[in-house]
Amino acid sequence: MNNPQLRVLISDVEIQKRVVEIGAQITRDYKEGDLVLVGILKGAFIFVADLARAIHRPVRMDFIGISSYGKGKTTSGEVKVTKDLDASIEGSNIIIVEDIVDTGVTLSYLIGLLHNRKPRSIRIAALLDKPERRLRPVQVGYTGFTIQDEFVVGYGLDFAEEYRGLKDICVLSEGDAG
Repeated sequence: MNNPQLRVLISDVEIQKRVVEIGAQITRDYKEGDLVLVGILKGAFIFVADLARAIHRPVRMDFIGISSYGKGKTTSGEVKVTKDLDASIEGSNIIIVEDIVDTGVTLSYLIGLLHNRKPRSIRIAALLDKPERRLRPVQVGYTGFTIQDEFVVGYGLDFAEEYRGLKDICVLSEGDAG
């Protein structure tokens, strides 16, 4: 990576090691029952794929599009569903797979939405967690890394639809946002 506005925060090697550990824990925790990974688009798509391969039991995947950011670096506070699930989750164990838990606004909305669809259980797997930014209480069952309040991109995370394809998670400097 040769972009001076990006600083590697978490390397691809560290990410892959942690994803394997989370997958092993989920495998131990869910020995029975229907297990569905619900990936939040677009940011979690790489994490969902890697996590599904790290879980050693049958698992289904579905995706939901939900947004509270638009094209900016801060949440708008208004949550909207941009793509709904394709299949019923009633009676299933659900793991919401999120790229980053920040304010908790999006996830608290999504948990309420999915709870109304009568799943057996709902837990959250988040690659990144920024607990100091929390505005709404959210219980994360599986956390990859806890990070400081910096704006990060890569491994699916973007800024204005750029940087998703980076293998590492990088801090985007303030100067690159303009």
